[in-house]
Amino acid sequence: MNSEQTLPLLDIALLQGYVDSLGKNIVEQMFALYQQQAKVYLADIKKAQVADDSQLWQEHCHKMKGASASVGLLQLHKQLVALEKSTASQAEKAECLLVLENENQLAINAFQDWLNLD
Repeated sequence: MNSEQTLPLLDIALLQGYVDSLGKNIVEQMFALYQQQAKVYLADIKKAQVADDSQLWQEHCHKMKGASASVGLLQLHKQLVALEKSTASQAEKAECLLVLENENQLAINAFQDWLNLD
């Protein structure tokens, strides 16, 4: 991902707003749900890649894009914005999926670190 500036992994303002209005326990539950859903989304994206189905690829990337935005995962969301409309080959999408899985794990780790700061 080559961009002039790198986005932070997390939207701290959004997440702190959630904690302030909903409480840390609810944010932890939201995050746990995201983690469960991300596994499903990644599996679905992989199935679409293996089947070389661009429509399913787009649909599943779109779902994960919305989920990542809702829990403030800025870099992951930006990556999914690009992947959703990608016209890359099946092999290129396989590489993109590996990067996506790694970015998702980095975002999850950052979120967990942030939650544990209190």
